[in-house]
Amino acid sequence: MTSETAPRARGTLFHTAVTAPRGDALLPLKLLGERYPDLYARHVAKYAGREFRLRERVIPLDCDWTDVVFFSPVDSTVLFDAVRGAGRRVRGGPMWTVDAARLDPRRCCVRLMHVTRGAASADPGDEDDYLPLTTATLRAVSRVTDDALARLRALGPDEPVLPWGDVPHVLHRGPVPLSVFGP
Repeated sequence: MTSETAPRARGTLFHTAVTAPRGDALLPLKLLGERYPDLYARHVAKYAGREFRLRERVIPLDCDWTDVVFFSPVDSTVLFDAVRGAGRRVRGGPMWTVDAARLDPRRCCVRLMHVTRGAASADPGDEDDYLPLTTATLRAVSRVTDDALARLRALGPDEPVLPWGDVPHVLHRGPVPLSVFGP
């Protein structure tokens, strides 16, 4: 089967809702910087102390971290509840959903993530940390592991929260039209 005929993945993906979107698409950080410098400044600030992440290569998509839009295969509710269980405050907001079948699998991949206890960022990845976006892959990564929940519930007061640190990311190269999101 060629990549031109790759079947679309079935499953629900999540993205933190954007309260006042600009334009008609979610933009990767690099394009956000070109079109909306004020939004870029706000979002790039999240990488303070871990700027190396911005230069990380997304190997199967042949691009950088700043060229992709991020989705989660899990709803954030369980993650934020675990953080609150550690006595930490976290602002959880509504999530947008998208049917994975609305995304071109040739522009997507799944990045397995892991956080070493106390680290300020997820561990660097290599070629073995990437999977294709398929229905089977989504089924395999759509549950938060007990280890991830245990890490979040045991956070110390000075440890970085990183709620999605142990949750696989679905990466989409390029803009994502807002029209793909459902209620």
